[in-house]
Amino acid sequence: MSLPTTETVVKTAASYGRDLLERVLSTFLQAFIGGIVVTQPLDGSMWYAAAAGGVGAALALLKGLVARWRDVTNSASLAKGV
Repeated sequence: MSLPTTETVVKTAASYGRDLLERVLSTFLQAFIGGIVVTQPLDGSMWYAAAAGGVGAALALLKGLVARWRDVTNSASLAKGV
């Protein structure tokens, strides 16, 4: 069994890192905007919206790490073949 080259490992890690970062940031923004939409009519604090976004982003990060651990690919998706 031959090991992959250093260049391949770095490219794979970079691809996975970009994919995971994009998913975490987009989840945070979506949850934060959703939190603002909910907290404004209910007179809630913007910090609650930020906390909701943070929890969503942390869960997205965890899911991406589990996806990587479960099936070593360049994607943070749990879907097969991605």
